[in-house]
Amino acid sequence: MGIGGGIALIVIGAILAFAVRDSISGVDLSMIGYICMGAGALALILSIAVNAQRSNTSHREVVERRDYGSQPPAGPPAV
Repeated sequence: MGIGGGIALIVIGAILAFAVRDSISGVDLSMIGYICMGAGALALILSIAVNAQRSNTSHREVVERRDYGSQPPAGPPAV
């Protein structure tokens, strides 16, 4: 969902909870607004935590080196 989706849920929830005064039978729009705001806050916190973990990774370059001493590696036998 990401940071933008979390912010969008918070905004939609706030509009439903505080600005809408219509009523639908059997549906409490204020409660749906509060639920959307809670889900948006949770999504925002989780996306920030995941992005913080992503930036703390470290990358190493592994270089393999083979020491053969003073003799080169043996090639295929001469025919």
